[in-house]
Amino acid sequence: MNTTLEVCPALSRTDLMAPAVAAALGGWTEPAAARVEVAGIDPALSDTVEFCEAYGVALEDSANCVVVAAKRGGETSYAACVVPATGRADVNGLVRRHLEARKVSFAPMDTVLSATGMEYGGITPVGLPAGWPILVDPAVAAHPKLVVGSGIRGSKLWVPGPLLAGLPGAHVLPGLGVPVA
Repeated sequence: MNTTLEVCPALSRTDLMAPAVAAALGGWTEPAAARVEVAGIDPALSDTVEFCEAYGVALEDSANCVVVAAKRGGETSYAACVVPATGRADVNGLVRRHLEARKVSFAPMDTVLSATGMEYGGITPVGLPAGWPILVDPAVAAHPKLVVGSGIRGSKLWVPGPLLAGLPGAHVLPGLGVPVA
């Protein structure tokens, strides 16, 4: 993966991550954690398309994490969807059926930020609250190393897809990512 950024081992720069993300990475085995890298970025360039253009990263080497709220029987639960940056999550179809929900929508941002301790534009599947399912597109799971948020707008993580697919509560869900034309 090419980039104009200076990328370094993530655990050497925990200041470039939200506390929950740094804590989660700190709990990984040494071989796994050593495969994750981080780089500081301009927070104004945190959105995926702007980030990729500014730092020479292909969209195909990036993934987005969105949090959804699933409602059923008066109860609301949350889940994360991790899809290639070239697509979007099939929230109203596959995600709704997988979560056995009556209705699924993007979770209110204030709820997500409060529950995760992360910043808008930096949400990542690493370090999410225990019990939240993490739905991972197979293309993300198979990618050798892709860019995801770090929990803050001022940096990005480079994480092997198999590590994302192995997160607690992760489910690789064929058909999750729908290509955007």
